[in-house]
Amino acid sequence: MDLSTSYLGLNLKNPIISSAGPISESIDNIKRLEDAGAAAVVLYSLFEEEIEHDSMELYQRTTEHEESFAEAPSYFPEPYDFKIGPEEYLEHIRKAKESADIPVIASLNGNSPGGWIDYAKKIQYAGADALELNIYRLAADPKKSGPEVEKSYLDIMRDIKMNVDIPVAVKMHPFFSSVAWMAEQLIAQGADGLVLFNRFYQPDIDIEILDVVPNLFLSTEADNRLALRWIGILYGNVDGDLAAAGGIHNERDVLKMIMAGAQVTQMLSALLKNGIKHITDVLRKMVFWMETNEYDSLEMMRGSMSHKNVANPSQYERANYMKVLHSYKKS
Repeated sequence: MDLSTSYLGLNLKNPIISSAGPISESIDNIKRLEDAGAAAVVLYSLFEEEIEHDSMELYQRTTEHEESFAEAPSYFPEPYDFKIGPEEYLEHIRKAKESADIPVIASLNGNSPGGWIDYAKKIQYAGADALELNIYRLAADPKKSGPEVEKSYLDIMRDIKMNVDIPVAVKMHPFFSSVAWMAEQLIAQGADGLVLFNRFYQPDIDIEILDVVPNLFLSTEADNRLALRWIGILYGNVDGDLAAAGGIHNERDVLKMIMAGAQVTQMLSALLKNGIKHITDVLRKMVFWMETNEYDSLEMMRGSMSHKNVANPSQYERANYMKVLHSYKKS
């Protein structure tokens, strides 16, 4: 049974990738992911806020004694006393590459051009096989138009590709006025692939302490429907690779995404719930389903249920909206 696929120019043994998150903070976990069958790992994200904060901290630590006598070098901290987070991230890439044979994809999370280019280059030099851009830009300014927001994404993509040689994917969100247009434009600016979709974690209000607080819910299988729709629509209409993210929990989720047109699927919540060995179980069940249904490879099914290949393409759009609404029955 041939489960192999390709993504961002990388030859992968199967379509299951560990998504960016806390699991990849440990080198031991990365090795366990490889042993369980993961085809690649996306490292936890390096956040723009960390780059900015640590740069300011570095400046403060190295200038706070600037009025001291030159004869008192002990006033200055040793370099390792203020080893900054981004440098630790680069070291983590190096260790991951030394410890595992599967491709290592770095992740940058930011909202402005700021340190993107500099750290994208450093990530490349550290040995990452590819880079995933997680552009977390919430369009909350009423004076900024949709085209302005879209242009900022495209500018970041263009600038990154002008400065690195490794493959770059963009983790898109689904809130653009035209997802298909934006996908095509990102590819035109150099994106080698698109990850559908980024989850904007929503804040909550704690009514006891009267504060806005972060709140994280793991995904469910129902969360993958949005990515399924757009991968099905984009397959064959954009030149870049498509990765499904969010709500990938079992072998059926993986197979559906491949049929829609995905090259790979990214999994995180299922691993946090069920453990890293869950990947082994998903792969085993994929093989069983494919043997039962006489598929010899993923290529035989890829895109077979996409917008361009199904008998009724309107099923991906609006035509069945009323049918779906009337299909609901109270239990």
